[in-house]
Amino acid sequence: MGISKAHDRRELKSAISLALKYDRKILIEKGIENAREIELSVLGNDDPIASVPGEIVASNEFYDYDAKYVDGKSVAHIPAELPARTVRSLQAHARAAFRAIDCSGMARVDFLVKRRSNKSYFNEINTIPGFTSISMYPKLWEASGIPFSRLLDRLIHLALERHRNSRKLRTAYRPKSNWYKES
Repeated sequence: MGISKAHDRRELKSAISLALKYDRKILIEKGIENAREIELSVLGNDDPIASVPGEIVASNEFYDYDAKYVDGKSVAHIPAELPARTVRSLQAHARAAFRAIDCSGMARVDFLVKRRSNKSYFNEINTIPGFTSISMYPKLWEASGIPFSRLLDRLIHLALERHRNSRKLRTAYRPKSNWYKES
């Protein structure tokens, strides 16, 4: 919601006005022409793995709220048809993004990939991806050989592992001496 694609200055002004109705901070970025929407699921803690990529073919000019949730006309291709070299690069970049923000458990990492060159651009990371009937996260793992029930088991295991590790960390500070005295 509040996301637009502007083709000229007039549309940009309208897009900014719309975005400011949803938040006081907005992001304006250059569009990537002739790009494919490619998504990968990531699973793990310190040593994550990445799924096969999936492609969203949006029913609108881009994958906006209506194309994702309302009209039911967007199509997912799993796995996405990409050269093996591009798949390996996207998986490596998805894992790197996951580690860069210290994710744990799960995330979905989205890229835009140019049609002719297969040059990829990081789009966003979703740290709490959906688990609905249209959600790519579990679908991508299913196509990667991890069925839904095993995926849930793995996520629970990862959460418990992360909890055990975080319990080892100090969460309180005790000064060496009490130098501050109230009078």
